[in-house]
Amino acid sequence: MVVEIHVPLQPASGLPDGSYPFPWIEDVEDFLFALEERGDVEIFDEGEDDDDIYVFIVTGAGEEELLAVASRVATLPGVPTGAVAVVSDDEAEEFGLGRWVSLPLPVGD
Repeated sequence: MVVEIHVPLQPASGLPDGSYPFPWIEDVEDFLFALEERGDVEIFDEGEDDDDIYVFIVTGAGEEELLAVASRVATLPGVPTGAVAVVSDDEAEEFGLGRWVSLPLPVGD
């Protein structure tokens, strides 16, 4: 099982001229790498842009845990709103094939 985290590929606001427009990508990668180092998840592949979205893929845990990670990614500072998770498997031939889940997840009781 893998969870794809689809984030709208939107530049960060308020950056100085000439700055890298997507610093949130590096922030998400750092966050996921830290989780991987702790053994919580595995980064399935490097993030990749796909038209107007950026896709991060995580695996190595159960669906509930992976969706919780995706939800945390969606709420990191600077990450554009509108992120979704796609529950899929590593055999999917392209992005977006699977069950779509809106992010962030509602907070449980």
